[in-house]
Amino acid sequence: QVQLVESGGGLVQAGGSLRLSCAASGLIFSSYAMGWFRQAPGKEREFVAIITQEDYSTYYADSVKGRFTISRDNAKNTVYLQMNSLKPEDTAVYYCAAKYRYRSGTSYTNSRAYNYWGQGTQVTVSS
Repeated sequence: QVQLVESGGGLVQAGGSLRLSCAASGLIFSSYAMGWFRQAPGKEREFVAIITQEDYSTYYADSVKGRFTISRDNAKNTVYLQMNSLKPEDTAVYYCAAKYRYRSGTSYTNSRAYNYWGQGTQVTVSS
């Protein structure tokens, strides 16, 4: 079965960095766009970033643009999220998600557009 396993979360001071990883199995990784979402306590899950499956285009939420970088390694079936200049408001559970054959012009910010999800990893940024 399909599994997405996130790792790399933890506690960091404001201004610090973390790199999240998401290892995928049970699917043809190169056929999926890979995204990251996050959910803070009492808030809805929100889109963070996506990297497409064909030309590796990347898109980011305005709140993380310029600070976060998404990348993928198809040889390792892994997607990464490099998070720099972290802020307390970045505190959340971060989830990776897989979207089959993303097509330009379709939604990538809606969580319902994704086929598979990981279990999440906690990121806590202290002030």
